[in-house]
Amino acid sequence: MRALTPSLLIQNLSELSSNPEYYSAGFPPVVGPAARILILGTLPGMASLKQQQYYAHPQNAFWKILERLFHIPAKAPYIERCESVKEAKLAIWDVCHSACRPGSLDSAIYADSVIANDIAGLLARYPAIELIAFNGNTAATLFKKHIKTSLLADTVTLPSTSPAHASLRFEEKLERWRILQVRLSQAFPGRDSLSSQ
Repeated sequence: MRALTPSLLIQNLSELSSNPEYYSAGFPPVVGPAARILILGTLPGMASLKQQQYYAHPQNAFWKILERLFHIPAKAPYIERCESVKEAKLAIWDVCHSACRPGSLDSAIYADSVIANDIAGLLARYPAIELIAFNGNTAATLFKKHIKTSLLADTVTLPSTSPAHASLRFEEKLERWRILQVRLSQAFPGRDSLSSQ
C-alpha cells in the first residue's frame, strides 16, 4: 500500500514533473461527527478541480441523486450542500489523495502514480461510519488495492454517477443508490456487530 507520507508525496511529484498537467490532487473529506455512510469516489475530474467542488460536472448525477434521496437541493450553494450532507449523516471523500491522469476518466488514472487517502484514519476518527459506498467500480478496485485496515465497515459498490457511465439511466442509478436511504433508516448497530464484505 502507498499511504500518503511526505517522502512518497515528493517522489510522486518528482515522477510527474515531466507531465505536471496530468497531476491531480483531491479535496479534504466532507464529514461530520454523526456520519454513518462514507461515499468514496476515485479522484475529482477536471470540472471538479476547476471549481474545487465534489462532483461539479453538470452532467454528473451525484447531487441529483442526493436531492432525490435526502432532500439536499442540487442547485443550492456548494457550502450549503456540504452542510446538508453532514446533517444527513453522510460523508464524501475519494480513495485517491493524488494521481497522474490525463483528462477526467477513471480509466485514465496511472496506476503506479496513486497516493491513497488515509481512509483507515478517517474510520478510526469517525467510528459511527458503518457503510462505505463506492461511487463506481474503479473506486472499489482502488480501495481494495491501496487501503489496508482492520477498521472496515460494510461495503457496497454502486453505479458511477459519472456521465461516462451511460449504460444505466438516471432512474436505474437512483434505484441502486437507494440502499443508502434504506441503511440510514435502520437503527445504528455499531461497527463491532457488522461484518466486512
